[in-house]
Amino acid sequence: MNTFHSYALPEEIRSKDYALATYYIRLPKDVDVIKKAETMAVGQTIGTWVPVPGITDEMRANHCGRVVTILDAPPAELDPQIEDDVRTYFIQIAYPTANFGPQFPQMLTTLLGNDASTSAQVKLVDLQLPDCFLAAFRGPKFGPEGLRALTGTASGPLLLNMIKPCTGITPEAGARIFYDTALGGPDFIKDDELLGNPDFCPVAERVKKYNEAARAAFEKTGKEVIYIPNVTDRADRMTDTVKRALDAGAKAVMMCFSTVGYSLFRAVSDSVPVPVMGHYAASGAMNEGIQSGLSSHLSVGKFARMAGSDMVMMNTPYGGYPLTRMQYFKTMHQLTLPCGPLKPAMPICGGGVHPGLVPQFVKDFGTDIVLAAGGAVQGHPMGAAAGIRAMRTASEASVAGISLEEAAKESPELAAALQRFGHPALR
Repeated sequence: MNTFHSYALPEEIRSKDYALATYYIRLPKDVDVIKKAETMAVGQTIGTWVPVPGITDEMRANHCGRVVTILDAPPAELDPQIEDDVRTYFIQIAYPTANFGPQFPQMLTTLLGNDASTSAQVKLVDLQLPDCFLAAFRGPKFGPEGLRALTGTASGPLLLNMIKPCTGITPEAGARIFYDTALGGPDFIKDDELLGNPDFCPVAERVKKYNEAARAAFEKTGKEVIYIPNVTDRADRMTDTVKRALDAGAKAVMMCFSTVGYSLFRAVSDSVPVPVMGHYAASGAMNEGIQSGLSSHLSVGKFARMAGSDMVMMNTPYGGYPLTRMQYFKTMHQLTLPCGPLKPAMPICGGGVHPGLVPQFVKDFGTDIVLAAGGAVQGHPMGAAAGIRAMRTASEASVAGISLEEAAKESPELAAALQRFGHPALR
């Protein structure tokens, strides 16, 4: 076999329909990384670990993966410069999109199949897709503009609360918490990701009860709060669960894309007439390994957006989870920057969020974000409604360039929140 079929320069790849994947790999210093990359490019496309009959030149030209770039990490030109027994590299491989088409299951099988043919323990750290491929994905239907129209909040960050306790509550108990929280005027109240469709608190019953609570709160505040039920369920029950939620009056739905799978998430998103929220729960199992899995800016950012998330709950470096600032920014960029024909998704900053952190989020990414506070709302010393008002005051002050200390002089709710939860310095 002519091994040149397994290689290409970036200039050639850019003009064709290839998915360009970048991997991080660690190898013993005596392992030939060039051969390893070539084996992966062939093994994940047309071949296997030994030559087999039936592979034609046309097949090689149209369906074989191509090694595009191999980079030493750190860069090295001479062997003696590195004394360690292990070498680390970044490998770029281009896969013809015709091999798998615009779908998640076969794309991910190609990118991370990692079978005996490849014998490569790698982490997918970047992926570039052609516009013609992205065009087959519907992506977000509403995006920031649609979400603002739905909530009536034309400017500033949107506010979201997730009901606490997380689970173990009845629809009636949850509705009481919903009502108390809605009096503060958030834009959204959602289920915690741990509450799905259990017998003790069915989704359809929650939608009915929580919407009643939303209407009661509206009568007092004039602010309509949108309830987002978690419809994450078994694959064979998802369609029915979603239908029951919509029939009961749901104006948005939430799913955990890592647990239901991007393909099922996409199918539901494409079929419903309401905004879809994507939650990152369980994505750490795919992201946190150094030598396997894929980076969070892909799993939580690019793939969630492609699958149709109008807004995406993501983690931040500020709430106790040791996420790097780089991955935080890269995920935000994957959700919001121009990406072919896809609308932007609205990032939801979650995980330990409280009023003292609001200036940091506004500084980082401006106002087209959703601020998600759970414990800081239900755990506010003055009650859940006060917790929402503290978040709103912090948001408005941050947008206006007013310090939280100054804003707290006119807001006892914000003052109590800063006293209870703190006010970290900006980074």
